[in-house]
Amino acid sequence: MTAGTPHGGGSGEGEQGTGDGGVSGGRLVRLLRRAAGLLRLTSLRLRLVVVFALVALTAAVSASGIAYWLNRNTVLDRTQNAALKDFRKSLEDSTHSLPLRPRCSELQDAARQMAAGPQNYTVLLIGVDSAGKECAATTDKTLLTLQTIPQSLRNAVDQVRPVDENNLSAHHLYWQRNEVRGVPYLVAGAKVIGGGPTGYMMKSLATERQDLTSLGWSLGIATALALVGSALLAQAAATTVLRPVQRLGYAARQLGEGRLDTRLRVTGTDELADLSRTFNRTAERLQQRVEELSGREAASRRFVADMSHELRTPLTAITAVTEVLEEEADSLDPMIAPAVQLVVSETRRLNDLVENLMEVTRFDAGTARLVLDYVDVADQVTACIDARAWLDAVELDADRGTMARLDPRRLDVILANLIGNALKHGGSPVRVSVRTEPAEPAAAEPAADGAESAQQVAVAEEAGPGGDADPFEQGRELAGGQLVIRVRDHGPGIPEEVLPHVFDRFYKASASRPRSEGSGLGLSIAQENAHIHGGRISAANHPEGGAVFTLRLPMDASRLTDSDEPADRGGRPTGEGPEGRR
Repeated sequence: MTAGTPHGGGSGEGEQGTGDGGVSGGRLVRLLRRAAGLLRLTSLRLRLVVVFALVALTAAVSASGIAYWLNRNTVLDRTQNAALKDFRKSLEDSTHSLPLRPRCSELQDAARQMAAGPQNYTVLLIGVDSAGKECAATTDKTLLTLQTIPQSLRNAVDQVRPVDENNLSAHHLYWQRNEVRGVPYLVAGAKVIGGGPTGYMMKSLATERQDLTSLGWSLGIATALALVGSALLAQAAATTVLRPVQRLGYAARQLGEGRLDTRLRVTGTDELADLSRTFNRTAERLQQRVEELSGREAASRRFVADMSHELRTPLTAITAVTEVLEEEADSLDPMIAPAVQLVVSETRRLNDLVENLMEVTRFDAGTARLVLDYVDVADQVTACIDARAWLDAVELDADRGTMARLDPRRLDVILANLIGNALKHGGSPVRVSVRTEPAEPAAAEPAADGAESAQQVAVAEEAGPGGDADPFEQGRELAGGQLVIRVRDHGPGIPEEVLPHVFDRFYKASASRPRSEGSGLGLSIAQENAHIHGGRISAANHPEGGAVFTLRLPMDASRLTDSDEPADRGGRPTGEGPEGRR
């Protein structure tokens, strides 16, 4: 009798899938996609911790699985080999003294003798007595009988193999691992060569299962501890990596807010230290460049201011002379009169240009201030039109009694520039309308001045007092809300490519006509005066033709004068945050 190759066969019941499997799979995929999306949106620290944890979990699970598989095979192979070796030797020794056709009592004694060995397994011996009757002797009738032995194992044991040079025995030892009433067993069987009984044995593997279960729990706990440790290490690594990144982000924000002296403390020689050094060099160069540009800008402003002041004295004398010449124009030679008129007009134009330059210089230097007073807006518009003799060319749509707290002089400058621009470049009649509207929320403020669509203009003009766009009662002072003044002409309108530049300084729509009656500063000064009030001016083309300039000012600009500091070009006192602008 020789040891044979394992022969086993187990049967299992297949599970039939249900129709909900696809739906559940689709839901799982959607959940995983959502989880991945959330992971992308979370902080870098959490992503680092999760990645570290996943790597550690994969490594720990792989190592634990391999260790468990190797230990399981080792434990089962050792127990199995020891039991099979002992069973084969006991079968040879116990049946050696038995007759060829033993009695049942002799088989029973031999079975007990085999079961009493150190391996503690159950034995079943099957033989034929002298009367030709089959006898089955077992040491445990409830566990090991002919019925409990797998048929595949019995067939393998009874099979007679041809004897040749590769197979020296007609019968072999075969085994299987089966589970009986929830307990794993090793079942083996062999036939005595040369005639004799057939023996089977069953050995419990419950102890080995318990040992492997304990090993699995130990490996699981080790995996969990490795996961926790990796998370802690990832947290420490993330903190080490992210602290310089956070400092860099804070320094970048400080630099973006105008604190050009912001620098990072550099420690170490790694990539993050190189990044900090690069940031410091960049900030230093930026500071030098800004200081250089600021110096040039300041010098330019001083030059313009000084030039304007220096020009005022000779201009005053020239203006006085031109006024005398203008009064005597009728008595001058007809050949000289046109030259005198040209000198008078150009002198006035030069005087206006100098005044505008001085005003621009004050805005750039941040010294422009508001002198507020309660203003009846309709009376203010009427006075502006009357002072410039525009009554016949301007239609006014305004209710008297609409009070606002504004700077009357600056409001007059704004109106004069808008109405004068409409009369000069547009077409008559010029229509000026005054309305009050709710204050615009901060989020609704346009990205750039002049970005008002023609549809908005048309809707606003159609909505008069009491309309949806004008919910305030007219003819009374309003503490909140905003004042809206629209100046519309009936000319050809403004070319689309010109609209974004109408408030630029010295900008003229036609480059081929650099000389014109205007200096290109009027609309820019009007916009600056609107900004200093916390308002703005926008330009658009009306759907029915003509250009529309819309002035929006707060009904009460006193909030901007609470500070003694001058207002900046955004309509805020210097040093006030973005919330200071309506």
